Amino acid sequence: MKKHILLVLAFAPLTVFAQKFGVINQNEIVQAMPEFTAAQNELQKQGQQFDDELKRMQDELQKKAEAFDKEQATLPDAIKTRRQNELQEMYQKIQQYAQDAQTQIQQLQQEKMAALSDKIQKATDEVGNAGGYVAIFMEGSMPFISKTACTDVTSQVKAKLGIK
Repeated sequence: MKKHILLVLAFAPLTVFAQKFGVINQNEIVQAMPEFTAAQNELQKQGQQFDDELKRMQDELQKKAEAFDKEQATLPDAIKTRRQNELQEMYQKIQQYAQDAQTQIQQLQQEKMAALSDKIQKATDEVGNAGGYVAIFMEGSMPFISKTACTDVTSQVKAKLGIK
């Protein structure tokens, strides 16, 4: 009897410290979210609008540059200098527009991904609390995650988000 009690007491700390760990594949979840597709479409549409405007600006610069090249030999120096300055200003505006457009696209992408990440985090928290997990790690965020010591809860998080 004493041996049984000692044996139970010896293994009791092991069961107290038995902890559940989970892992999710965030990329798989993001790719399956309808919001991701909508965000990609919106980014593509916005990018196309920027590209169209940039092309229009470049075409206008090209036309003015060609017209200037044709008539520059006959222009007085003052007009020639003014038109060269105008062309330079147009070129700088195009460069600035391209930088601003890229910055806006990057900001929009960050906003969209942050919203998706927040939604995934909330669903992961719910799965973790409901399943009694000590921690749920994101696949690829750790140097090593044991597939046998962690439960893959990706499908549960996807279910919380209402995606297949």
